[in-house]
Amino acid sequence: MEEKMAGHSLLEKVPFGNEQLKSRVVMAPMTRGFSPNGVPDEKVAQYYRRRAENGVGLIITEGTAINHPSAVVGETIPLFYGEDALKGWANVVAQVHEAGGKIIPQLWHVGAARKAGSLPNIDSPPVSPSGITLKGKKIDQIKVLSDEEIHDLVDAYAEAAKSAKEIGFDGIELHGAHGYLIDQFFWELTNKRTDQYGGDLQARSTFAAEIVKACRQRVGPDFPIVFRYSQWKGTDYKAKLANNSKELATILTPLVEAGVDIFHCSTRRIWEPEFVEEHPTYNLAAWTKKITQKPTIAVGSIGINRAYLSSEDNAQITIEKNLKIVDEKMNAGEYDYVAIGRALLADPEWVTKLKDGALDQAKIYTKEAEGILY
Repeated sequence: MEEKMAGHSLLEKVPFGNEQLKSRVVMAPMTRGFSPNGVPDEKVAQYYRRRAENGVGLIITEGTAINHPSAVVGETIPLFYGEDALKGWANVVAQVHEAGGKIIPQLWHVGAARKAGSLPNIDSPPVSPSGITLKGKKIDQIKVLSDEEIHDLVDAYAEAAKSAKEIGFDGIELHGAHGYLIDQFFWELTNKRTDQYGGDLQARSTFAAEIVKACRQRVGPDFPIVFRYSQWKGTDYKAKLANNSKELATILTPLVEAGVDIFHCSTRRIWEPEFVEEHPTYNLAAWTKKITQKPTIAVGSIGINRAYLSSEDNAQITIEKNLKIVDEKMNAGEYDYVAIGRALLADPEWVTKLKDGALDQAKIYTKEAEGILY
């Protein structure tokens, strides 16, 4: 077992921009809410450091708030603006780098996923493309963004990207998945605009492309920009942005042209195929790599027995079988990195135990683990 896992493709060194990661394992972004008043403290820094010490190649932080009053929900979600928060993040970066790891922040705005009256800014209304909830209902409590406000949001993302580079991060990730703000512009259900930001698939990609382009202008050509997207939403696991590879290309091509380096393709089960009528086994990451010719991060149920927010066990897909599938797919070049979330949340030594053939000793994720910074 130990010899087999020591040769697993997840443990290979791999390029990331102009740098090199010590493994293909990416720590997936996971909301933790342990940053008092939005400022990551030493406990948060040590939480990330432990993963770097144990073989994680690239850490993607939990979602962090761009400089907009309605960006996130809660007083303990970390901010990515302001002197205190950025100083806290600079310490996180220093700790991860000292441990030999690489780290990027995930830049986040939740849009209409925020309820009116939510902390940290109870007087700031939720904002969205069209004032529509994630269930498709138009309500007055959600503010429809004006063109000027959209431009300000684009600038806020770009300023956060600039700050990330200035305090030593190794790149950025833009959160364009799961029904949050950028995804609300992508999604036909939540984007009913009739200006340049709404309409067909390509037009609905305009907001995301403008964000990527603005970030690229602030950070220069060599600073990696990762873009995370998904078909599924937190309110609808069966939702689709694209029904086939041609439609997916329509969405992704403007993002490539704007400057995305790597796509993080969020799925709930990494082994499930997308557009099965076109290819029997390609998942979303494999299709994305084929379409864009860019490296991709695949993700979904690695090291656990249930998909995210599922009460059903992954039928017939054991952890060992899942790892074998990942090894085969990566060796076939279908994707380049694999993000692992809850398994790493519960056990910072998960990659070390994989390498040692000792995953049977790994701490198993439970819901209770979310209340602890292991």
